[in-house]
Amino acid sequence: MNSLNTSTGDGPTEGLPARIPFLANIIATGLFSGYIPWASGTFGTLVGLLFFLIPGTENPLILGLMVIAGFFIGVWASARVAAIVGHRLTQSAQKAKDVFQQGEHETADPSIVVIDEIIGIWITLLFLPKTLVVMIVAFFAFRAYDILKPQPARAVERIPNGWGIMLDDVIAGIYANITTQVAWWFWTHFIH
Repeated sequence: MNSLNTSTGDGPTEGLPARIPFLANIIATGLFSGYIPWASGTFGTLVGLLFFLIPGTENPLILGLMVIAGFFIGVWASARVAAIVGHRLTQSAQKAKDVFQQGEHETADPSIVVIDEIIGIWITLLFLPKTLVVMIVAFFAFRAYDILKPQPARAVERIPNGWGIMLDDVIAGIYANITTQVAWWFWTHFIH
């Protein structure tokens, strides 16, 4: 964790840092992709795309169940990790927040937690075909909405105990899904 910026406060209580439970850690960090020291949210999104490549996951029923189960598991896991790690951000995440999300973060949302990006990209891909064009548009649309956090995403991220961590990406995923649906419609009707 040397690459994390520990100056942004809200860390664990004084003394020896608590260990993150393995199950919460592997889930919240997207199979440890959240520990990549730069653009961890982007790598978490890529992990979500890799899961989407598994045959059958494009089925709306399967992907929908993955979203629902992943959301509630993500709330639990992200709350556990955030309670131990606090609001530690990588330098790239801190720069993005300084540019696009001014103001103090009221609840802990550490950079290593990327389960929210995984669920967000799955929401972005719901009801869309599994094509390279769709995945590229979905990826960039989701990353843009996740970074910019248009309302109500910015408001819900203040909700504590893992709910805000997950809900702002749900909203970003919904916006990105609409954007990708529109782009796919234009692609199939006018470009392709």
